[in-house]
Amino acid sequence: MLIHRSLARRAPILVVLAALGALPAQAQAPAMLSLEEAVVLAEQYNPGFQAQKNDEEVADWNLRSSQGALLPLASITSGLEYQGSGELRFGSLRTDDFGFGRLPSYYLSYYNVGLSLDLTGAKLFAPSQARLERDAARAQITNAAAALAYAVTQRYLDVTRAQASERLSVQELERTRQNLRLAQARQAVGATTALEARQAEVVMGRAEVALLQAQNAVKTAHLRLVQQLGIEYREDMRLTTEFRVFEPKWNEAQLYGQALDLNPSLAALRASTRAADYGVRMARSAYLPTFSLRAGLSGFARQAGSSDYLLGQAQTQSLGRIQQCQAWNEIFQRLADPLPMQDCTQFQFTDSDRRAILDENAQFPFGFTRQPGTLSLTVSLPVFQGFSRQRDVEAARAVEDDARHRERELELQLRADIAAGLAAVETAYQSAQIEERNQLVADEQLRLAQERYRLGAASFLELVEAETLKAGADRSQLDAVFSFHDALAGLEAVVGGRLPQAPAGDER
Repeated sequence: MLIHRSLARRAPILVVLAALGALPAQAQAPAMLSLEEAVVLAEQYNPGFQAQKNDEEVADWNLRSSQGALLPLASITSGLEYQGSGELRFGSLRTDDFGFGRLPSYYLSYYNVGLSLDLTGAKLFAPSQARLERDAARAQITNAAAALAYAVTQRYLDVTRAQASERLSVQELERTRQNLRLAQARQAVGATTALEARQAEVVMGRAEVALLQAQNAVKTAHLRLVQQLGIEYREDMRLTTEFRVFEPKWNEAQLYGQALDLNPSLAALRASTRAADYGVRMARSAYLPTFSLRAGLSGFARQAGSSDYLLGQAQTQSLGRIQQCQAWNEIFQRLADPLPMQDCTQFQFTDSDRRAILDENAQFPFGFTRQPGTLSLTVSLPVFQGFSRQRDVEAARAVEDDARHRERELELQLRADIAAGLAAVETAYQSAQIEERNQLVADEQLRLAQERYRLGAASFLELVEAETLKAGADRSQLDAVFSFHDALAGLEAVVGGRLPQAPAGDER
């Protein structure tokens, strides 16, 4: 009866989509709906379950992020700067003291390309840890899917129970109408008083009230079902899955073994335990060394806002060299053995020098001058960190122990729940068998009471009592049938899968 994620992903999905067409964001309820199709719709449109499914995407990105942390980080930095004209001061000295005078404005641009990689033990173990955490997230989603399937089954049973109760109310109302016609016929021939006819009218009125309440219960159950599915309400929706009572022939030990393999809560807890176990390795990785690798390239461009300052400096330098050359020539002439004279015209400021200065100054913003590249490798080994690493290791071990204890606790709970659930199913089956026999006896008793009242051998009070017993037997038999399926759904939820020993032809 309980439909799980593995079953919901198969053919029922195609059946639902074929029945509904391309489903919109808010699906309309179909005209006919089986339990399997209801579970599929709930997995597609239930808001709470959709929110739970988002955890898998977050876990996937956590895994990608941990894998990306093993790759180098790349960065590109670039910028522009402007420096206004004026004098610069170096402590108590100014640029005038160095003969530079008032400096012009400057435009600057630069770039820096860098690669960096830090490898620690935590980063090396992080992908495996993230993968286990993703498995745990998926197991939690599977557990949520199983819980959703159980909730949908309960809602589906509520609707079916309410519809069956409505049919009983219709039958009870029809019987009270027959009793009223019988009482009126007896009154017409003088076989009874008008009081019995009035009593029959009161009984029929109560049956009409019970039918109204049953019809309202059906609508309320329908609303709760579509709310659980996350789809829009449709008044004429008909449920097609039938629920029959059959004799349970399961073995408690076999059910427990099946639960150890299939129970979604236990599977989710085991996945969390594996993640906690790997967390101990993650904590121990703090004792491993750290490797840091750095590489970079950079460049800059600098351009004066006015070329006149650079040209003036160059001309001044040229004039100074010429004067120095002439002074050396005069010294060389006065020597006892004169030296060859230097050609001072080579230091003259020419048009080609002017063009070279102007071309060299035209660098902003992309005429970068490349700087030497850098490459560095650093190894760091932590020696003592105040027992913080050992504290983290012990804390991780405690988390792992807690997870294993919770796993063992759930296994013990499953054993008890299976024993109690199987006993509940067997008791419900036996109760349904007894109530079915009681229903047959009540049918016969009502038939005899009606016949006796028609012949005048019984009072109307006896007929009402027989009708009450018949209604009570019908209600008890209905309650026994759905108590059986409630217990069966609970047992299948504990086991973690549909119990396959149902009779052939049962659509549960």
